[in-house]
Amino acid sequence: MKNWWYYYKWYVVCGGILFCITVYLIGNAFGWFQKTPDIQIAYIGETRLPEDTVSALENTFACLAEDYNHDGEILVHINQFINKKPDNGDADMLSYRQAFMVALMGDINDCESYFFLMEKPEEVQKEFQVLAMPDGSCPDDMDFSIEDKVFQWKSCRLLSEPELGSYTITVLGETESGSNQELLSNLYLGRRCFYNKKQTKYADKCNQLWNILQGGAT
Repeated sequence: MKNWWYYYKWYVVCGGILFCITVYLIGNAFGWFQKTPDIQIAYIGETRLPEDTVSALENTFACLAEDYNHDGEILVHINQFINKKPDNGDADMLSYRQAFMVALMGDINDCESYFFLMEKPEEVQKEFQVLAMPDGSCPDDMDFSIEDKVFQWKSCRLLSEPELGSYTITVLGETESGSNQELLSNLYLGRRCFYNKKQTKYADKCNQLWNILQGGAT
C-alpha cells in the first residue's frame, strides 16, 4: 500500500478535487446548497431596481412575514424582470424583449414568485393574465382588467409608512440618489393565481400575508 500510495497519491488527490468540484457544480445547478426563500417577489418594470432598494424591499417583507420553511431565517428574494420596449424594430432591443418574455414565463410556469410588483400592471395582465381575482382564483379568459387585483404601494400603510432609507446608483459615471419609498410609491402589488395544482412554495402563508397587506390598503 505504501508503494501504491507513493506512485498514485497525486492521482487520488486530483480525483478528489475534481469530484468535489463536480458535486459543487451539480449542487448549485439543482439548488442543493442554496437556502429556500420564504417569499419570492417578481418585479416587472422598464428599469432595474437599485440594490439598495432591493435590500429595503426584502427587509420590509421579511418584517411582515414569518419563517415559513422553519430554517431559522426569514428570506425574501426579488426576481427582477426588465421589460424594455423596442424602438423602431431595433434588433438588440427585440432580443432583450424576447429574453424578458422567456424569463418571466419561466418564473410563472415554475411557480417561483407569489407576489408581483409592477410598474404597469395593465400590461402584465394583458400579456400573461397571471394576476389573481380577489378570492385568489384565476380570471375568466376574457378578463384582462386589474380592478380589485392590485393595489398601489403608497396606498398600503404597512408598506408606505416604514422608513426605507435611500438608494445610490452610478450611471455613466454620474451618481444619482433618492428615497426608496419614493421610488416604490407608484408601483403596484398583486398576487398570482394558479391554473393547475402546482403552486408556489408556502402559497397558503403568502396568501395570509396578502390578506394582511390588502387589509391595510386604502
